[in-house]
Amino acid sequence: MANLIEELLVKPGTRANLADRDPGDRLGLVDKTVARDLVTTIVHELDGLQNALWAENKRSVLLVLQGLDCSGKDGAIRRVLSGINPQGTEVTSFKAPNDAELDHDYLWRVHAVCPPRGRIGVFNRSHYEEVLAARFIGVIDHDRARQRYRHLIEFERMLDDEGTAIVKAYMHISKDEQKERLQARLDDPAKNWKFNPADLETREQWDDYMKGYEEVLSETSTEHAPWYVVPADHKWVRDVAVARLLLDTFKRLDPRFPPADPALRDIVIT
Repeated sequence: MANLIEELLVKPGTRANLADRDPGDRLGLVDKTVARDLVTTIVHELDGLQNALWAENKRSVLLVLQGLDCSGKDGAIRRVLSGINPQGTEVTSFKAPNDAELDHDYLWRVHAVCPPRGRIGVFNRSHYEEVLAARFIGVIDHDRARQRYRHLIEFERMLDDEGTAIVKAYMHISKDEQKERLQARLDDPAKNWKFNPADLETREQWDDYMKGYEEVLSETSTEHAPWYVVPADHKWVRDVAVARLLLDTFKRLDPRFPPADPALRDIVIT
């Protein structure tokens, strides 16, 4: 686990090589119990750091989660952020743009929900849908997608320059594991609501989507906003990886509580 961050990183200027990354990799973890205990420990530390970030009110953190259906974006959010003060966290899911959003540039709605200073923002899917989904449904072509890569890189550079640290995690799930999770949604009445027939259409384009993600991750992993490929076949491994990525980011930011106001020392509450 010592080199976890380096192991998951898509080094800027190199290929993501998704085909060579094992979605079932356990990252050296022994079992679920060890992993869950580790997540609990990390989340406790994150809670303290998030409180300092909130009090400092100078910087923010944006966690971007991308991945195919059933890759575990919702689960990671639920398990990794459940122990953090909800006042300092906001989750946004991007669906098809409405008429008002279509009347603006495609990043207008994204910028509007970026986390303010002192908070953690989470994108469950993100601005990267504008070069993934948009391309697959024919809204943009290959040349336009490559132009948008430049837009996204510069957009993230601006956010970083203005104090938002960006953590981008691609949930790497295997086709076999996705099959099991989709079937589970059909077999369990309590999970039927999660099933969307459109997911099967995406599954039929599996190879094309893999090529799309390979290109996106390779082209947009930068020094200021690198991509990390999180093995997602084991939910407990996924949770540890996402938690560690967040913790590493917070430690790099090293948020501090503001110094005490000397004027408050002589105040006595009666």
